[in-house]
Amino acid sequence: MERAILHSDLNCFYASVEMMLDPRLRGKAVAVCGCTEDRHGIVLAKSEKAKRAGVKTGMVNWEAQRCCKDLIIVSPQYDQYLKYSKLTQAIYQRYTDMVEPFGMDECWLDVTGSRAVCGDAMNIAEQIRRSVREELGLTVSIGVSFNKVFAKLGSDMKKPDAITEISSDAFREKVWPLPCSDMIYCGPATTAKLARYGVRSIGDVAACDPVFLKGLLGVNGLGLWSYANGRDNSRVMHKDFVSPIKSVGHGITCVSDLENEEEVWKVIFALSQDIGHRLRLHNLATRTVQVHVRGNDLFGSQYQCKLPLKTQIPSEIAAAAFRSFKERYSWNTKVRAVTVRAIELSPKDSAEQLTLFDNVQHRMTMEKVQDAVEEIRGRFGKSAITYACLMGDLKMPTDGRDKVKMPGLMYPVSYTHLTLPTNSRV
Repeated sequence: MERAILHSDLNCFYASVEMMLDPRLRGKAVAVCGCTEDRHGIVLAKSEKAKRAGVKTGMVNWEAQRCCKDLIIVSPQYDQYLKYSKLTQAIYQRYTDMVEPFGMDECWLDVTGSRAVCGDAMNIAEQIRRSVREELGLTVSIGVSFNKVFAKLGSDMKKPDAITEISSDAFREKVWPLPCSDMIYCGPATTAKLARYGVRSIGDVAACDPVFLKGLLGVNGLGLWSYANGRDNSRVMHKDFVSPIKSVGHGITCVSDLENEEEVWKVIFALSQDIGHRLRLHNLATRTVQVHVRGNDLFGSQYQCKLPLKTQIPSEIAAAAFRSFKERYSWNTKVRAVTVRAIELSPKDSAEQLTLFDNVQHRMTMEKVQDAVEEIRGRFGKSAITYACLMGDLKMPTDGRDKVKMPGLMYPVSYTHLTLPTNSRV
């Protein structure tokens, strides 16, 4: 039985939420922009009218205003975006529990098993489109197809508030004339590399010898060949699916430059609180800590430190990261951004060899203290208890942008399922 896959994409998501919350903005050129004073002064999202005027995501604020003199700039409300993202996903889950988010505003849905109850895929897509509009005041573009890649391609083909179907019978006529850059995972660098060999459309990719594409792009070349030929059969993951955790990190661009070691320590310690919390949630501990520092010259340096014993205690993670920073950073420039990452993860309860010099009693006491801190924060909120050194101005943004989940990989990304032509040897 052929699958029925939807890809639903909320149109101009941030800007649409702002216009829904403030009806005075409707029908106007609106851009959601970061704060220039906090050094995040770029366009995060724009309305359709602003888009037609030439405003693009990633433009700096003054450049966007120059493109569109009537542009209305509003500050982001990340808590509202998270709220409406969850409400939209709740609508999707009325039809299937196979809902795989791709960032805050996009989701794949597998409605293959829902057709007997809810009608065919196009009917389900129409019900979703209408429900999101009537219940939330937002619009979605939905792609309907037999695999994830073409479903996403369909949602991009017609915007806003539209449904596009790409069937297995007609995808060659509909998809192959499109530029290969329209396909997922075919970014600017890959597009430029393909263009040097005259491969410009999705049809050109489909017509290539997979051996050539593998030689040019590695295993990703096989993936693109598979996608272009409609052979992607990667499944939509369950709504409760959690991808395997290989590292836990947290980074931030500071609202102003960090000028000395004390200011850097405070930021590292604050970031490590979140890392320790997430390690505890997954019952993991780290054996190696990385710290990435970017100066105000926009050049970055990365250092790492191996720990004598694995840990999930924030103070130990922060101490290791700060030690690596202090020993190696030359202070040629002030610090603009800091990222701390816990890698080489293993289960917290797995066995570990101790030495005669390890103070086990001290570590047990620290873990009990952290248990108490986590319990208080769980009951009364993250800010209910904190460390004295984290009080005051940390030069860290507090608008909630760290809660935003950016699109990652399409799960599962695997090319072991490819069916290659019989005359190809890869």
